[in-house]
Amino acid sequence: MTRPITAGVDGSQESLAALAWAAREAVRRGTALRVVHAWRFQPQEALEAGIEGDADSQAEWVHSAMTEAVGTVTARHRDLEVTTDVVEGAVVDTLVAAAADAELLVLGSRGHGRIVGFLLGSVGQQVIAEAARPVVLVRAGDQPSGEAAGREVVVGQQGDPEDSVDALRFAFETAAARGATVRVVRAWTLPPVFAYSPGSLKLLDEAGGLEPYEKKALAAAIRPWRERFPDVPVEEHVEMGSAAQVLLSVAGTAQLMVVGRRVHRTAVGARIGSVAHGMLHHADCPVAVVPHAARTR
Repeated sequence: MTRPITAGVDGSQESLAALAWAAREAVRRGTALRVVHAWRFQPQEALEAGIEGDADSQAEWVHSAMTEAVGTVTARHRDLEVTTDVVEGAVVDTLVAAAADAELLVLGSRGHGRIVGFLLGSVGQQVIAEAARPVVLVRAGDQPSGEAAGREVVVGQQGDPEDSVDALRFAFETAAARGATVRVVRAWTLPPVFAYSPGSLKLLDEAGGLEPYEKKALAAAIRPWRERFPDVPVEEHVEMGSAAQVLLSVAGTAQLMVVGRRVHRTAVGARIGSVAHGMLHHADCPVAVVPHAARTR
């Protein structure tokens, strides 16, 4: 069974841009669109937002906002299958559960903080950190023109080939659906001298130095994806610097930025990782965060 693309809406301009992005992606991939609005009865915030403070009035407002948002999408994409769910409950839990049943979850990058704002503060980061499926964050100003020909799907690759399998798969599938080029970026830094081992020194010598070694590592990582998607143009990008800095340096030509997130928990809960955190805060294009489990060596 094909999973739907799911969009979380909350009435904000950011979430409406996310809904429009999700609808276009669903059309490209030939899948259904599911729209979820998660909310909780909040008397004080409702009054501050100019909405009557009883639960029935809030529920009516939420359903009305959902109907209006979905109506815009169905008018634009008449053949798109759309389902809707209005869920009263914990917002993070609702969205994480929605992501589990989706091909990907699409959210606005910031809500406006009243009754309709679910991505204020750390909530959006919690959803990304907990979701088992890819999550795409879209800003309010996102437009279809950002997906024009010539703009690339940029994806970060790091470590051994298996470390970036999920992010690369997502990037190539997305590019194939869009007829776009994939730019695969591998950043590298000079390791501490004490990190060298006789085995690693031998590999570096055989490769001709650090940068040629990194280029060979990148080529090996994307080889199976070139074979699986022969019609997708690929640009290989190897540059010295931190991963976040190098990715941001090419974000200006990106229609989508794809980064991986290692699935692990710490004593203070799940984390999204420094690279994903940097992209979400500084990249102007939509950002896809793709979870991947740690592979055994």
